Amino acid sequence: MKEKITIYTNKTCPYCDQVKEKLKESSIEFIEKDIIEDKVEWESVWSLTNNPVTPTVKIGNEFLLPGRDFQHPQNLVDIILNFKESKYDENRRILELVKTLNFNIFTAFQRVQQLLTQIENNTKKEESGNKRNS
Repeated sequence: MKEKITIYTNKTCPYCDQVKEKLKESSIEFIEKDIIEDKVEWESVWSLTNNPVTPTVKIGNEFLLPGRDFQHPQNLVDIILNFKESKYDENRRILELVKTLNFNIFTAFQRVQQLLTQIENNTKKEESGNKRNS
């Protein structure tokens, strides 16, 4: 692993401790930056990601955030171990990210529409059954 890894943590964050421990167990070297002690740098990261969560991990020029980019410490380890800088320029990567985001939003709205239709149909059935029983 040749990419430099920085992890932004908070001393009161137990999840940060879990992530750091998993990285150590996996022999992944990292530089830890406390968000209070390195406040100016953290504010810059926060401004870029628009998401002030810890632990935020920087690998190469990429930022990985819990919940958004990894779901648990082992997931983060897997991402780091398989990380490769993109061969595509930033504009192309942004376009692909926007397309993926649009697809995910569309899919979520479709699912919501399906659920609302099911609720509406169930409500109509209940109302119809109540009218017959009256």
